[in-house]
Amino acid sequence: METIGKVRRASRVGGKSIRSIARTMNMSRNTVRKVLRSEETEHRYRRGVRPKPKLGGYVAALEEMLEANEKKARKDRLTVKRIWFDLAGRGCGAGYNVVCRHAAQWRRGRGTGTGGAYVPLEFDPGEAYQFDWSQEHVVIAGATTKLKVAHLRLRHSRMSFVRAYPRETREMVFDAHDRAFESFGGSCRRGIYDNTGTAVDVISAGRERRFNRRFERMCSHHLVSPEACNPRSGWEKGQVERQVADIRGRLFAGCPRFESLECLNGWLSGRCAEHARTHPHPEIAGRTIRDVFEVDERPCLIPWAGRFDGFRPGTGRVSKTLLVSFDANRYSVEARAAGRTVDIEARADRVGFRLDGELVGDHGRGFGRGGTIYDPLHYLPVLERKPGALRNGAPFRNWKLPEPVEKVRARLAGFGDGGRQIVDILCAVRREGMEEVASACAEALASGAVSADVVPDILSRRRDPGPPPEIGTPEGLRLALEPEADCARYDLLLEAPDAAR
Repeated sequence: METIGKVRRASRVGGKSIRSIARTMNMSRNTVRKVLRSEETEHRYRRGVRPKPKLGGYVAALEEMLEANEKKARKDRLTVKRIWFDLAGRGCGAGYNVVCRHAAQWRRGRGTGTGGAYVPLEFDPGEAYQFDWSQEHVVIAGATTKLKVAHLRLRHSRMSFVRAYPRETREMVFDAHDRAFESFGGSCRRGIYDNTGTAVDVISAGRERRFNRRFERMCSHHLVSPEACNPRSGWEKGQVERQVADIRGRLFAGCPRFESLECLNGWLSGRCAEHARTHPHPEIAGRTIRDVFEVDERPCLIPWAGRFDGFRPGTGRVSKTLLVSFDANRYSVEARAAGRTVDIEARADRVGFRLDGELVGDHGRGFGRGGTIYDPLHYLPVLERKPGALRNGAPFRNWKLPEPVEKVRARLAGFGDGGRQIVDILCAVRREGMEEVASACAEALASGAVSADVVPDILSRRRDPGPPPEIGTPEGLRLALEPEADCARYDLLLEAPDAAR
């Protein structure tokens, strides 16, 4: 374009001839003549129809194969490379790029010309949110860990919520919604999801979906109307899809390091809040995402209805060692459940066990494989009958006792029946609690008398309320004539028989 401008100025302003311009600018006279006659300020090379000599008579066969391929289900369609192989098997010598170009041209001819166009969407405050999952890699406690990250985004204000989980299960979905709605202070009227198995059980024709019953219970609890996108139509929830890409680039690039999953989630919450506070709203000029959320959208949200108890139910058999297997790990329960079947309540971060509706075990959830999670208090009734198990019992090997209890245990270790005495003290934890037992042990150590009789005695004296306080007689109940004690009246009883004679 710069050369064209020089040629035009030299001719029209400078008055030079075509021969002079060609000699000065080292160009051919035909090129100069073409520039001056075209009156165009930019010349582009436009290639005509590319020849396809090797494709030749196979064009009809190729288009027939493309037509048949389009009629198949999406998952059964062949790639262009596979079609090229099949065409080569018929004797066609055309290259792969030639077949690709013809296939693209054939598709463009069948289209309406609006395949890349979309209608901009606009949502009212509190009308809808979008939910999606992503997979990220983070270093947790020195080990590279694959995590599932839940993303929830409000459509009007673009306020976002992000939280990482070890897995993408239904109880994780419920927990993510609970925490997001608690953070926002309410929920929207509609929720837009993809066709994930944690929410949708059956995909019917069109927009008809059969959602999971517990997922529907969660939506009913929060007064949300769920909607599912069409399969493989991520643009129908484009905002949260964009959020996934944005969060991955801003926060998860370079595999960040954290001490624990809780530290990671705290960091994610802080970064999302900072982004909303400092980032301008993409459509409302002069206002931040946080400002639009607080002023416009938060008042329109459905008030938060509290947490939904979205546990995943199950059952398990308690072994003789008081262990229940669940999700490739084992958890201890109370001794009274030995040999019986318990109900399992699996939540995002905890696992509970119930026997006849009563809680007999509650543990932090483990996400490894082959692990065993003990609660030493569950084994105290068994330890009372088998005190020797305290030394090598697996539940007691890493039991972190309070410092006064550990000192009492060390003091009693020198006695012949010291094991039995410390077991008697530990068994009091079931009735009194660990804090009370530790305080009694500290008092026993201070007095210099440490034994299995002293600590329970201290606990008993603390339970005994002592003599009741004296209650004075109110003025309104006092007698006008106070009774007088006269023991001489009892002597009249001795005289009565003589008087009768």
